[in-house]
Amino acid sequence: MTKIVDIINSNRNDVKVGIYSVCCAQPLIIEAAIKQAQKNNSVVLIEATANQVNQFGGYTSMKPADYVTFITSIAEKLNFPMEKVILGGDHLGPVCWVTETAQQAMEKSKTLIKSYVAAGFKKIHLDTSMPCADDEPALTDEIIAERAAILCEIAEKTAIETFGQSDILYVIGTEVPPPGGATEEITSLEVTPKENVAKTYDIHLAAFEAKALTDAWQRVIGIVVQPGVEFDHTSIIDYNAKKAQSLSQFIKTVPNIVFEAHSTDYQKPSAYKALVADHFAILKVGPQLTFAMREALFALSFIEQAYIEPERQANLMAVFEAEMQENPGYWQKFYQVAPEKEMFYRQYSYSDRIRYYWNTVRVEQAVQVLLENLTKNAIPLPLISQFLPEQYQALREGEIQNCPHDLVVHKIMQVTEVYANACNQQSPL
Repeated sequence: MTKIVDIINSNRNDVKVGIYSVCCAQPLIIEAAIKQAQKNNSVVLIEATANQVNQFGGYTSMKPADYVTFITSIAEKLNFPMEKVILGGDHLGPVCWVTETAQQAMEKSKTLIKSYVAAGFKKIHLDTSMPCADDEPALTDEIIAERAAILCEIAEKTAIETFGQSDILYVIGTEVPPPGGATEEITSLEVTPKENVAKTYDIHLAAFEAKALTDAWQRVIGIVVQPGVEFDHTSIIDYNAKKAQSLSQFIKTVPNIVFEAHSTDYQKPSAYKALVADHFAILKVGPQLTFAMREALFALSFIEQAYIEPERQANLMAVFEAEMQENPGYWQKFYQVAPEKEMFYRQYSYSDRIRYYWNTVRVEQAVQVLLENLTKNAIPLPLISQFLPEQYQALREGEIQNCPHDLVVHKIMQVTEVYANACNQQSPL
């Protein structure tokens, strides 16, 4: 944990360093993230969200301990020490159970926190910002802070009971974007006023002190705010540093803390550097990684259509379409568009709700067949040039092999490379 704290302290002292958080549970993406860390000789921060991984399995069917095993197995395969892997829990709170009463949701949230901490997660985002079924439509800051303190108390007790001490780092906030990006079309965003941040800080401090969590408060390293970045299904709100300067300067008036920026996916490379310089030292990325993976695998599907006999093809895109049509729960309510546009949104939207289907049996089998087809039958270079031109250049330069697996990982690492550059992780930290 000292590595994150060192980065936070350096950033607060105007050193332009940061850390990016890979919020994902896809093996290819975890592999790409670890390979990026190997390239940079850096730590890697990997986070699971409450809807991905929880005590009931989440949409990945993994409980927190399962997720640790999953990450460990990939790290071991790549000969990457787990000491350099920092595991975090994102949006830990009632988010999965907001249709239930606050009491019911908070009881499940307590179990959620226990399971994450006991499994060894060390960075915990306490997200109690979402109202439950019997709450008012907008929660007060006091209720959010009180609930966060309740969950922090559980985390501290669990850590001490399990490990003999607590070194957990916490992130708090009252203006938390929804996991995975906006759920509706957006045209503009307001940057969080510094007065709101001051109020969030003071109210959380009081709530923590009321529960004798003074030691835990010293390990609060981040506040989630809205820096003015977001994406929806087809558009991106770009970072405007001028609008965030008041917010940026304010964070230096409180000790130990930087901003954690959610929904930073799809920003320009220059925006990430500006965010880090403006003390948004923790950058979260999720859908852009699965978006890049999907782009690569769909490109391979087009190559397969051009090169492999029809009866042997995996038909990944058709398999996806069938799976999503038959099981519409993860996309239908989010894509309120004309029927003729639904397929475009399902497959190509920035919000990337297709990511919820990668671990279904049919899709996993189709991906395996696709990769096997193009491994057994080496892809002709002209087809790589046609459908994956940047990977073609890397192949020609000898950076990667003519292997579909390598092509996909390289595509994903184009995203992690941009984040690593912005966080100044191109040399040992």
